Amino acid sequence: MTSLSGVLYNHVLYRLLYTAQLSSNRCFAMNSTPQVSVLFVCLGNICRSPTAHGIFEALVRDAGLDGWIRVDSAGTGDWHIGKSPDKRAMAAALGRGLDIGHLIARQVRPSDFDQFDYILAMDRSNLSNLERMRPPSFAGHLGLFLPFAAYAGQPLETDEVPDPYYGEAGGFQHVYELVEQAARGLLAHISQHHPRSI
Repeated sequence: MTSLSGVLYNHVLYRLLYTAQLSSNRCFAMNSTPQVSVLFVCLGNICRSPTAHGIFEALVRDAGLDGWIRVDSAGTGDWHIGKSPDKRAMAAALGRGLDIGHLIARQVRPSDFDQFDYILAMDRSNLSNLERMRPPSFAGHLGLFLPFAAYAGQPLETDEVPDPYYGEAGGFQHVYELVEQAARGLLAHISQHHPRSI
């Protein structure tokens, strides 16, 4: 039969180990806090920006930088808040081995300008809307997304991602291809301009 002193000893030992683990977890969380944050923006946050979100997040994860770069997406409009990406966008992504079905649409918030270093619009219309929202204190990069493709050595002939919503499935495939090239360039740009300090 276990003695009372033995029970107390085991309890104290457990508490010490548990506290040490919590401390270790807190230190890891502090050391892995993202240093660069990126927000992709389109109109409704169900086609283009979630595609960019999913592709860039996967590239960041594959590069082992998911503890360093934070990724999100949003829409300037409020029509699809709380919805999953368009089924055609999800199908185009799944065809390339990428699942974006977990992403949920939200609208751009004023606080995004305090929380993100890069706010990247899919086209000039959405960029114009963002520029009207931009507070004077915002010191990050607000601009179009596609020009970043040049940093991957793949400059594109267009600087806007076309909205595929009212078109056929092929339009979503085209969007995926454009976005993937720009996402690779964006990662190269961030790696060059925001080197990690280990």
